[in-house]
Parts: sequence; structure tokens; C-alpha cells
Amino acid sequence: MLFSGVLDLPWWGLVIVTLGLTHVTIAAVTIFLHRHQAHRALDLHPLVSHFFRLWLCLTTGMETKEWAAVHRKHHAKCETADDPHSPQIYGLKRVLWGGVFLYVREAHKKETLQRYGHGTPDDWLERNVYTSRAKIGLMLMGLINIVLFGVVPGLLMLAVQIAWIPFWAAGVINGIGHYWGYRNWSCADASTNIFPLGILIGGEELHNNHHAFGSSAKLSNRWYEFDIGWMYIRILELLGLAQIKKIAPRPRFTQAKPVADFDTLQAVISYRYDVLAKYAKSLKNTYAEELKLLRRQAPQDARSLRGMKRWLNRDERQMREEERVRLAAALARSEKLSKVYGMRRELAALWERSNASREQLLNQLQDWCRRAEASGIRQLQEFSQSLRSYA
Repeated sequence: MLFSGVLDLPWWGLVIVTLGLTHVTIAAVTIFLHRHQAHRALDLHPLVSHFFRLWLCLTTGMETKEWAAVHRKHHAKCETADDPHSPQIYGLKRVLWGGVFLYVREAHKKETLQRYGHGTPDDWLERNVYTSRAKIGLMLMGLINIVLFGVVPGLLMLAVQIAWIPFWAAGVINGIGHYWGYRNWSCADASTNIFPLGILIGGEELHNNHHAFGSSAKLSNRWYEFDIGWMYIRILELLGLAQIKKIAPRPRFTQAKPVADFDTLQAVISYRYDVLAKYAKSLKNTYAEELKLLRRQAPQDARSLRGMKRWLNRDERQMREEERVRLAAALARSEKLSKVYGMRRELAALWERSNASREQLLNQLQDWCRRAEASGIRQLQEFSQSLRSYA
């Protein structure tokens, strides 16, 4: 009686069912809470939205407004003291194992809900069922599990269902996703892609891609990346149950213009992460050439540069003070590398100067291209030409 219910499954069958149920919860979080509610990257048919709201009530007890508000604040205050759950502030161990407590603390702040929780569901069901009776939803899910699978298996399955999101989303994504992994895009935060195949956590593994293009319904950017959440969204779209509003822009190119114009400026700003990714390759090529040259001419300077490659494309604001000092000392050994590194900072400033007029920004871009082409540095000259090719 304790171990059998209406569905008398073997242990491996119970494991498969549990993983299947938790995967539905993951899909609900990434599609409904994250991409639909927090970022408005897609619209969902009311039937799909209500299913996800009901399922999240049964398996997590989370409120839509709280989740969206906390996540929006995370993007607005990323890696600062006001970030609700940054491992750069709280440490990886605390976010990984206690991220759910950081989330709950922030979700209880009225100021956060008022400022960042706008536009979330506020109908009768949300006020009287999904919000006020969240615990009843979990109890109902537990009762369903017990009837279908038995008392002990049912309660164990409920425990896994309840713990799944706090660990994988609040812990792994918010923790490891801002601490370890690879980066396609040089964002101003520490976000990383944990793994290129976004299956286990619904595509949320591609966290650096998400921070680069926050309003994109698709989280995969490279040919080798797979976002299972995007696959589900495309299926919903084909069934007429979803409408995709925005995905990450794909850069377009034309023949290089003699002089950058307003269209070039707009394209460079729109595709800024692609610009920085291509600049990173130029910087790495410059580094490799300089290191090879210095090994022959100045071995001591070459030793100072060795190991600096991993810091060249990092935002200085993400570095510790000792790292900035060591990098500056190493760059002082190579005028060429220092020039290329410094001009990267100047290029990035184009889209950070929100108070500058279009005319001022265009003048800065044109001046940057002139100085790059007059530098005598092959990598800068080639990159300036490619910059004038953005359309």
C-alpha cells in the first residue's frame, strides 16, 4: 500500500516519470515565467499560459509577479550590490546552495514588486488561486502523486519536484551561470554559457547569450548550441499557440563604405556584441604575433605577457584590482598590444555614451576608424574596414 498506487511502476519507471514531470516544470519556467512574462519575448495563447500557471502552482508554489520582478531586477542591477543573487557579490557557494533563500528574501520586498513586477497576470485566478492558495497547490500535487504512485514514491517525487527549480534555476543558473563556463559575448556582467546543449534546464544553460540579448525568445546563438526551450516555442508557434516577438539580431554586411555614416553607426550599435566578438579575434591575433616577436627580441617581456591572454577581452570593471595592475604592467611591455587593447575600450564607449548626440557618436566612430587605419597595425586596419561593412 505504501509503495504502490493506481500505476504500479518499477523503480526505473518512477524515475522516468519524475524526470518527465520536472522537465515540464522547467519548460514552464523558461517559456512562461522567463521568456514570456519577464522579458516579453513572445506571446502565448491563453490556454498555454493558464496551463503553465496551474502547473507552476502545483509543483513550485511560485508567484508570477514575484518571479518576474526578481529576475528583472537581476538584469537591471547585475553584478552590483543590488543584484538579488550575484555570485560575484555573495560568492558561488552561497548562491549555488542557498540561491532560493536569496530569491525569497528579494521576493518579499514590496519596492521590488512595485518597480519590477508590472504587466504580470492580475486576474481573479491569480489573486484568489495561484497567489493566495499556492501551498494548497503543492498539497494537491502531493495527493495526486500518492494516489497514482503510492505513499512513499509519491512523496519522494513531490520532494524532487519542489526542490528541482530552487536548485537548478536559483542555484545552478544564477550561480554557475555567472561564474564558470564559456562566453560568446562580452557583456558588462559575468554571465556565462554553462553548456552548449540546453536540454537539462530548458535552454537556460545558455545564460551569456541571454544576457547579451535579453529580449530574445531564442537563447542559442552558435551553430553548435541547442536550446530545447526554443524548440518547444517553435512547436507552439506552428500550432498557433505562440507568437514570437523578438530574437537576437543577425548582423548584415555590405561592401565597406569609404567613410562610416549614420547607417553604419546604427548597425555597429545594434550589433555591438558581434563587433566585440570580432574585435576579440583581432586582439588575440595581435597578442600571438607580439608574443612570438618578443620571444626572439625580448624574452623577459614575453614572459610578462604570457598568461595575459585570458584577461584581454574581459571588461576592466569585472577584474580585481591586482588583475588590473598586472594587466597594465604587461601591456606596458608592448606598445602595439597596448594600442589595440586601448582602442577596444574606446570603441565600446560608443554605445555606452547615452547622452551623446548621433552626430557626436558618428564623429567618434569616424575618428576611431581614421586612427585605426593610420596606426600601422594590420589588425586594426583590417578591423576598421570590416566595421565599415556593417549594414
